Amino acid sequence: MTARALRRVPETAPSPDPAALLATLPVACVQLDADGRFQFANPAAEHFFGLSAAQLQKIRLRDLLPPDNPVFLLIDQVRTRGVIISERDLTLESPRLSHRGVAITGTPLPDEPGALILTFYDWSAALALDRQVKLRQAARSVAGMAAILAHEVKNPLSGIRGAAQLLEATVGPGDRELAVLIREETDRIRALLDRMEVFGDRPIERGAVNIHRVLDHVRRLAQTGFAAHLRITEQYDPSLPPVWGNRDQLVQVLLNLIKNAAEAITEDSGRGEAGEIVLHSSYQQGVRLTAPGQSVRLPIVIAVRDNGPGIPPDIEKTLFEPFMSTKAGGSGLGLALVAKIVGDHGGLIEVESRPGRTEFRLFLPVFPEDPADRP
Repeated sequence: MTARALRRVPETAPSPDPAALLATLPVACVQLDADGRFQFANPAAEHFFGLSAAQLQKIRLRDLLPPDNPVFLLIDQVRTRGVIISERDLTLESPRLSHRGVAITGTPLPDEPGALILTFYDWSAALALDRQVKLRQAARSVAGMAAILAHEVKNPLSGIRGAAQLLEATVGPGDRELAVLIREETDRIRALLDRMEVFGDRPIERGAVNIHRVLDHVRRLAQTGFAAHLRITEQYDPSLPPVWGNRDQLVQVLLNLIKNAAEAITEDSGRGEAGEIVLHSSYQQGVRLTAPGQSVRLPIVIAVRDNGPGIPPDIEKTLFEPFMSTKAGGSGLGLALVAKIVGDHGGLIEVESRPGRTEFRLFLPVFPEDPADRP
C-alpha cells in the first residue's frame, strides 16, 4: 500500500522507492489526503493504531480521534502555512487509542494540495525506562536502609518487647494496659521491618511461567476473598509464549495490583456503577529495556484495569516510590515492592489513570529457549 506522492522521484535520478524506505522506519508514518483519509501507513503505524494498513485506508483520522484533539490543529496549520510543524507531549485518547507523550510531525506534500505526511513517535517507552531507572535506584536505597534497620533496630525491639511482657505480669490493671500497648507497637514495628527486608538484592530464580495460570490462580484467590463482590473479566491472548519469571513472585505482584483495584472500587462504592476488574494479556512488540551490555525485549503485556475513582495526578507520578500510599494507615511499600519485583524480572511497569479507569501494565520478557540467552 503506497501513496502516489511518496513514489514520485525525478526521472533523471533513480532512487529507492520512498514508500519502501518509510516501511522500514520504526516510527509510525502515515499519509493523509485532503479529506483526512489514510492513503499510506507503514508497519509501525499499523502497530501504533492497532489496525492494518488496509483497514486504515477505509477510514479517516477523525474516525479514530475526537475532533477537539490537538493533532487536528497541527494538521490545519501544516495545510494553511505549507511548512513542517512538530508538537511534543500530545495525548491521543479515545475508545480505540490510548497514547500519551506523543511527538507528532506534519509535513505538507506540495504536489497534492491538502495532503500531508504525519509521523508519530511515542515517548512513553522512553519515559517508562526513565521511571524504571528511578524505581530501581529507590529500591536499592530501601534495601540498604532495610539492612541497617534490621540489624540496628530488631535486637533492641526484642528487649523492649520482653520487658513489656514482664511488666504485664507484675503491674496493676492500669499500667498493664500501657505495657500491652508497648508490646503491640513493638510487634507492629517489627512487622514493618520484616516487610522492608524483602527489598534485598538477592537474585531470583526464574523459569518458564504460564502467565495465564498465574492470572487464573490470582483471580480465584481474589473472588473467594477481597473481590468476592466484584466482577472480574478476563481478556486473554491464548497464544502467549511462557514468561521468563518467578511464578510465586508474579503471583505476589498481580495479587497486590488486584487487591488495590478492589479496595479502590470498594471505597468508591457510592457512585452507583457496578465494580469491575479486567485482566488483559497481549503480545506486542513492546519496549526494549537497554542496560550496559544487555538489551531485553518485553513483548508480553499484562494489564490490570478497574473502573474505580482513579489516582490523583499529583500522586500518580510517585506512586511506586517507597512510603508513598493513598490509603489511610498504609505503609506505602506494596507498590514499591511490585516495582522492585518487576524490575528484578527485567521488566517494566507503568500506570495510566483517570476517573473511572485505572490501568497498571506489566511488560515482561519471553522465556528464552536457548540456555545461552539466560544470564
